[in-house]
Amino acid sequence: MDYKTSGVDIDAGNETVRRIKGLARATFTPAVLSEIGLFGGLFRFDHHAYREPVLVASADGVGTKLKIAFLAGRHDTVGADLVNHCVNDILVQGARPLFFLDYLATGRLSPDVAEQVVTGIARGCRENGCALLGGETAEMPGFYAAGEYDLAGFIVGVVDRDRLIDGRSLREGDRLIGLASAGLHTNGYSLARHIVLEQCALGVDAYVPDLQETVGEALLRPHRSYLKVIEPLLAGTSDSGPRTPDSGLRTPDSGLVKGLAHITGGGITDNLPRILPEGLSAAIVRGSWPVPPLFSYLARAGEVPDADMYRTFNMGIGMIVACAPGDVDRVRATLSEAGEASWLVGELIPGSRAVNYVNKA
Repeated sequence: MDYKTSGVDIDAGNETVRRIKGLARATFTPAVLSEIGLFGGLFRFDHHAYREPVLVASADGVGTKLKIAFLAGRHDTVGADLVNHCVNDILVQGARPLFFLDYLATGRLSPDVAEQVVTGIARGCRENGCALLGGETAEMPGFYAAGEYDLAGFIVGVVDRDRLIDGRSLREGDRLIGLASAGLHTNGYSLARHIVLEQCALGVDAYVPDLQETVGEALLRPHRSYLKVIEPLLAGTSDSGPRTPDSGLRTPDSGLVKGLAHITGGGITDNLPRILPEGLSAAIVRGSWPVPPLFSYLARAGEVPDADMYRTFNMGIGMIVACAPGDVDRVRATLSEAGEASWLVGELIPGSRAVNYVNKA
């Protein structure tokens, strides 16, 4: 026997690397000093561009949304899902991405599928201005079902220490502004798949009149990145807050953005408390934003209780911005200038780091 007979095709691996080299190279910034295929990626960090740089890192996966990609035979969106999710995770602390690495593992390596996946990853990196610095493609026969793979991503970004967003300046009465999601993003798919594919017995190509699209189109819509619409807020200063002497740089208490919450697994219920200091809770007003039809459809078809809906799905809100009451109009105007719709969805109240839902008056 040889290695190929046992299930690992080195030639397929080499062909995959050949195909993705060009995709990765198209994401390179001037700070990248290496090529794809080396043992480690080289990145020249320009610390002079920052007064006191802080590196921010995160890792995540796509979850069981991959099952929908397998069924639909479409693999060019899940890579962008992965990048955008990771970008948002470091954005909530004020960081811009520097570079990204991916991990793709499968039972039998298909260069065609791998190329599609990395095409999405490279597209996400280009759109977010970060370099696809390297990664790993693992062929693991007998470990994954035929035609399936797993995908994970690792991101490193940077923020000046005095521009860190850590929630310490949050106060009672601060307002919460919601930004629209593009669907389920990358969370809640175990429940969504159970409802749609099993309980409703629909295929990915089935057209759903309530959604005016197919199951696959609705469930594969990519996870949004909020970097470009949030960036103008990170550069701003509050009219009422103190400024640092070298005009322009803000202190943690003077920024327009006092907190950011990426609404991922756990929904608003579990993600918003992650940024709250002790002694504060959030009051979220149901009905203050338009809930997309997909969520209403899932709730009705699966007879899912409201509490589970808000703890499983993002319910149409992918990012929440916390700001001072006097900055609400300025924040929303800045978002509008960036082409982003927003809604005032709640405020901070005394409490023990929980989310309380109230109905719109």
